[in-house]
Amino acid sequence: MQKIDFQDAVDTLVAAGSRFEAAAYGFLQVALTDAIKAQRKSTGGEDRHVRGAEILEAFRRRALREFGPMAPTVFDEWGVRSCDDVGEMVFQLIEAGAFGKSERDRREDFADGYDFYEAFTAPFLPRAKRAVMESGGGI
Repeated sequence: MQKIDFQDAVDTLVAAGSRFEAAAYGFLQVALTDAIKAQRKSTGGEDRHVRGAEILEAFRRRALREFGPMAPTVFDEWGVRSCDDVGEMVFQLIEAGAFGKSERDRREDFADGYDFYEAFTAPFLPRAKRAVMESGGGI
């Protein structure tokens, strides 16, 4: 499939009724760029395909840095509520021709990510509540 302009792909997806807001795709593109930079830094500049787990980690880090404790609210507004949703957006962009894909890439690569609520809430809880959460006691 021929690669198309990212914004054209997003516009097409949103016009077709995607359950995700255009801003979510833009945020994903920035997180993917972060993942590529981190991957190149860790491999000494070697260019290799970025895995789903690396995208999810970049997505998490960028969200905490950019939105802080408001990340769950922002993502809920955009329709992004889980790592599976991030994977869904990635594969929509692959199918639209905006992102590339290796034969090893699968939607399931995003299923074993992290719990959104915990990933974006726990870092901002008081230490005592974080300890209870980490011990499996919930909030």
